[in-house]
Amino acid sequence: MKKQSTFLLLVIALMVMTCGCGSQKGGERTSELPAASALVQETPKKAEIVMEFAGDMNLDDSWYVMDYLHSHGGEISDCIDPSLIQRMVDADLCCINNEFTYSKRGTPMAGKAFTFRGDPENVSILNTLGVDVVTLANNHIYDYGADAFLDTLDTLKGAGIDYVGAGRNQKEAMEPVYYEIDGITIALVNATRAEKNVMTPEAGKNTPGVLRCYDTTLFEEEIAEADRNADVVVCCVHWGTEYSYTLEEVQRSTARTYIDAGADVIVGTHSHCLQGIEYYKDVPVFYSLGNFWFNEKELNTCLLELTVTGTKEDWKLKPGIVPALQSGCRTRELADGQEVFDLLESISVNAGIQKDGTVYQKE
Repeated sequence: MKKQSTFLLLVIALMVMTCGCGSQKGGERTSELPAASALVQETPKKAEIVMEFAGDMNLDDSWYVMDYLHSHGGEISDCIDPSLIQRMVDADLCCINNEFTYSKRGTPMAGKAFTFRGDPENVSILNTLGVDVVTLANNHIYDYGADAFLDTLDTLKGAGIDYVGAGRNQKEAMEPVYYEIDGITIALVNATRAEKNVMTPEAGKNTPGVLRCYDTTLFEEEIAEADRNADVVVCCVHWGTEYSYTLEEVQRSTARTYIDAGADVIVGTHSHCLQGIEYYKDVPVFYSLGNFWFNEKELNTCLLELTVTGTKEDWKLKPGIVPALQSGCRTRELADGQEVFDLLESISVNAGIQKDGTVYQKE
């Protein structure tokens, strides 16, 4: 009897709507009669969100990779495998670590062995790659001083690319970036503790710079804020020892801190080589994605593919590795990625990789 009554109400509502009773303005229903859809319980929307994360990129015009690009016709697809580019473009969200500044102003920071600055026009390369957001909390974003740093923020904004981990002041540097995709809210947060000799300025109340996490307090606050406002929190950290597979103990200990604060996955950069994977409380930590397209060295690399499926109330994260090789200023996808998978397994704490690149937690 209850089902029949509900059905009758539904029919009446549909008849009234068909007869034009009740009016609409600006998409908002003004009739007091409830919408027919309100009488039927909606099935929760199921999402399938694909996010691609790449490691360090450097578009300094005087550096190896950009010199190669300019001397080989200027097409990024001649430097980065078109199959990798297609994955990045097709993704619902694509993120890289922007390890240089966009500007024609400034002077190199005194005392730094390497300083990187690219022409603001080079940002079009990120557009071609399908990049939606970049991480800026790193040790090269302030290489040419405050003016060049601010030019970088303006250049990215002008290109329609979001940034996280740096800003004109501490408030901006601490702001998570949010994306609403298929009814699920994704948040990205970013901080750095990469420098042994700390030179990159930390953002202050009224001064520009990056968000640091040598002291984790502010970063924990940002992660907790993101956790309150989002369903999935991606925590990006610039840390570790360059060209070393060995994890610093502080990477492992602070990873636990960030997960306890609300991170659902941790993505690391800075080491310029791949580092291992660890699960803590079922949350995966990818300690470093290494170089994606950064220099001339031959190094195993990858795209990290994070797939979120399910509903807002019940979602699951499936991580996968798209194996690649950076060599001779080119990055190409590997059809047989077993060497990359074997390397990652050998340096991981408690994670394995299946033949299709799927990452799983070992018992």
